[in-house]
Amino acid sequence: MTQIQQQPRPPFPEQHQDRPGLEARISPRPEYQAPNYKAAGKLAGKVALITGGDSGIGRAVAILYAREGADVAIVHLPQEQTDADETRRAVEAEGRRCLSIAGDLTDPAFPKQAVERTVAELGKLDVLVNNAAFQQHVAGLEELSDEQLDHTFKTNIYGYFRMARAALPHLKAGSAIVNTGSITGLEGSKALLDYSATKGAIHAFTKSLAQSLVEKSIRVNCVAPGPVWTPLNASDQEAEQVAKFGQQVPYKRPAQPEEIAPAYVFFASDGDSSYITGEVLTLLGGETAAG
Repeated sequence: MTQIQQQPRPPFPEQHQDRPGLEARISPRPEYQAPNYKAAGKLAGKVALITGGDSGIGRAVAILYAREGADVAIVHLPQEQTDADETRRAVEAEGRRCLSIAGDLTDPAFPKQAVERTVAELGKLDVLVNNAAFQQHVAGLEELSDEQLDHTFKTNIYGYFRMARAALPHLKAGSAIVNTGSITGLEGSKALLDYSATKGAIHAFTKSLAQSLVEKSIRVNCVAPGPVWTPLNASDQEAEQVAKFGQQVPYKRPAQPEEIAPAYVFFASDGDSSYITGEVLTLLGGETAAG
């Protein structure tokens, strides 16, 4: 049976968690160990910083980066420490160092603190992965509060700007920034108005920053997935919606984080993607049109 066929598919158990949600409590557990992925030393000797690296896509990326030879720092909320500890153990099992940094990306001072701690403890910074996100479904614009709007934008796009700005003094030719976008930023989502707007902004930020940094040979790209089985969804939607999550795509299931993470290796590896910057790569489970 191929990996396409063997991954979990709906219906899942009905479940809901209080935000931000913990991967340790999701059923079935997201697949992140990528047993079919074979390393080739693509990131040997590099240091990567991944926001939202405690769980979901960020966790899977951290593990593959470690497998490819990188030391990794992961940024997460303090209440996500148990997930972060599991990620740290998985990275260390790959033979690399993992630094766990707890904090809130909506705090304007935190991104610089996270970068400086990474450089101080791991020695340098070569790859920044902007991945952390906040989402909250609403029935319509009239239900979207200013408080939610501020929090979504401060997490999903302000945080990306601030992390990139803090990282830039430490990046050099051959370094890479990889952002996490979304199909919602290309096609929109009637129940994710603010989230979709930030994802569209991330796509434009990716292209603009790529143009800004091209003369420094620092590449900036974006991975824009469709539905992915992560705590983000179990802590946002109602239990009955979580049970059906991802069934609308041609694959009839959400992606597992281990299926998305190789794209982040591709964009981080100068050997794989040295001629690519400013791209938004969609991973959509069989969908062939976006936007």
